[in-house]
Amino acid sequence: MSQNDHLLIADPAGRPGPGSARTGAPVLSVQDLHVTFASEAGDVRAVRGVSYDLHPGEVLGIVGESGSGKSVSSMAILGLLPDNAKVTGSVKLEGRELLGLSDKAMSKVRGKDIAMVFQDPLSALTPVFTVGDQIVEALTVHQDLGKEAARKRALDLLDVVGIPDPQRRFKNFPHEFSGGMRQRVMIAMAIANDPKVILCDEPTTALDVTIQAQILEALKNAQELTGAAILMITHDLGVVAGFADKVTVMYAGRPVEQGAVDEIYYRPRMPYTIGLLGSIPRLDESGEHGRRPLTPIEGNPPSMVDLPDACPFVARCPIAVDACRASEPELLPAGPNSHPSACHRRADLESGTIPVDQVYPMPEIPEAALDTVPRAQRETVLEVKGLQKHFPLLRGAVFKRRVGTVKAVDGISFDIREGETLGLVGESGCGKTTTLLEILELVAPQAGSVAVFGREAANLSGRERMEMRKDIQIVFQDPMASLDPRMPVGDAIAEPLRTHGWSADKAQARVAELLKLVGLEPYHATRFPREFSGGQRQRICVARALALNPKVVILDEPVSALDVSIQAGVINLLDELRAKLGLSYLFVAHDLSVVRHIADRVAVMYLGRIVEIGDVASVFHAPSHPYTQALLSAIPLPDPHKERERTRILLPGDLPSPANVPSGCRFRDRCFKYASLSEAEQKKCRDEDPTVVARPGREDHATACHFAGALEVV
Repeated sequence: MSQNDHLLIADPAGRPGPGSARTGAPVLSVQDLHVTFASEAGDVRAVRGVSYDLHPGEVLGIVGESGSGKSVSSMAILGLLPDNAKVTGSVKLEGRELLGLSDKAMSKVRGKDIAMVFQDPLSALTPVFTVGDQIVEALTVHQDLGKEAARKRALDLLDVVGIPDPQRRFKNFPHEFSGGMRQRVMIAMAIANDPKVILCDEPTTALDVTIQAQILEALKNAQELTGAAILMITHDLGVVAGFADKVTVMYAGRPVEQGAVDEIYYRPRMPYTIGLLGSIPRLDESGEHGRRPLTPIEGNPPSMVDLPDACPFVARCPIAVDACRASEPELLPAGPNSHPSACHRRADLESGTIPVDQVYPMPEIPEAALDTVPRAQRETVLEVKGLQKHFPLLRGAVFKRRVGTVKAVDGISFDIREGETLGLVGESGCGKTTTLLEILELVAPQAGSVAVFGREAANLSGRERMEMRKDIQIVFQDPMASLDPRMPVGDAIAEPLRTHGWSADKAQARVAELLKLVGLEPYHATRFPREFSGGQRQRICVARALALNPKVVILDEPVSALDVSIQAGVINLLDELRAKLGLSYLFVAHDLSVVRHIADRVAVMYLGRIVEIGDVASVFHAPSHPYTQALLSAIPLPDPHKERERTRILLPGDLPSPANVPSGCRFRDRCFKYASLSEAEQKKCRDEDPTVVARPGREDHATACHFAGALEVV
């Protein structure tokens, strides 16, 4: 199906159900694979006994936290590990042993029989060659094709993966493509020689959900075209639920649970897998705002140097017994009809002696006092009206001239009440971060207004602005980049206190108090950022943001860089702090599942404008703007049955440039509803820019669409 089509609806029900049995010889057989790296600290046992069979047309998902050995095992298959790696075991492709082959022999296998789709396509593509030349090279290295035949095949491949206007795009360089387009080019190169196996290493991790849906559809089309087996490495359990047939869960370098996707998701028999599934915010969860505590997996994975002879998960497991500390469990079935798991207590989980839903104690999140107060009766802590931020587009090296305008934020309005969380969502480039920066400037914007606690930012003096900054703080996306690596975390937390004149003794006491508040210990204040895990570093950033007792905290993608198990703990912490301290959050994210869990209201941005805004229940259960509907339908659910039954709305192309905003409705070029309208209705969409209008009978749910209509997509 071409990406040039305006309406792209994918129905996953047509493909074989995940977990369907495959018979015959496997195309790829990995047995007892071990990978060890030599280091100054000792041997790093990165992969410890990985085994699986992959049949033609089958999809195997490998999931686990960062550092569990997922990517290293795939690199070992292709022979792409560094010289200090010692690889043992067996990797057979259609019965042929690959381990031990020379690099020259492996180069005939890579790209032909086994292809790879890497996580970062910009790093994987050569920046000085056009994408067309790179696909042609992939073809001519392995096939005896003439120049014209290779060019024609490359153009066909670009069309198969959904690149619009292949003739023109063939001559473009990688930097001229968006992230999603570059990943499609990688898929085109991967299927160029009709491989038997495609290895996909986190192929959708850095992409927006709408682009992720396109990439997964492109992979499905590629598999149908080539009949290849796919090894999908990912941390997204929702992607695996709808895409894979079998699942391998890895922890500390080895598989700890393996089986059909339905078995793993509905009948997990390993506490680590149970924790992973419980730590995911669910888009389809019920309850008021879906606000239930998530299941964090406390602690961190063990060091892969000098692993003890014990279950590597024992320090984090809530049901560990003495046997778990005495020896590492083998990967065995819990019963005659069960799948293999590496857990000494698998039989108790299989029999129900230990109910799966009671393995992890449910964290208690206190109820906020303001939750019972109607929104209309709460104080407005932040109000944005008609906010606008345009940047001039200049050309010329010496004499610069203005050739256009980048409309990053083009007139948005919203407000946040006391104790409330507003989620701001949208694709990359829609203007979310620019909105945050304009608010944090606390100066007069180009157009519109920003008011904090009823005071216009434009009217503040320098001293008043300094005082106002105490009440509005931010937590950034990357905690490591937010903290000075040369400064102990205690000094980093105390920095805003010193700036506002706190004494050293008073600041030190406050730092200890803040560390306890975010679940750390006072003695951690003397440590440096590198000595903490990603989740702990983000807790430190939260502590720093809370140092001056702010009333509003802006959260810019605060959990997107974290593993799901760590993410759950940070989300629970934010919920707890909101309740305890009466905080208000402006929560920016591209993950609508997280927003569904934590927010009270949600605003959906598209190309510098808010296109839908309202309370979470209304927007998620009855989205009325086509863009919101497409966003929600693109979010994968960690439920195989629901994923197989859902219908996806795939948006064609990428977000247009804010320097070239379409006339009328700015979403119309990607709108699936537009094609079904009459000529008169289409003309209205082309000529008239819709304003945000409340839905009839729902004053707190407004949409900017001429032909808005509710549609249930979750």
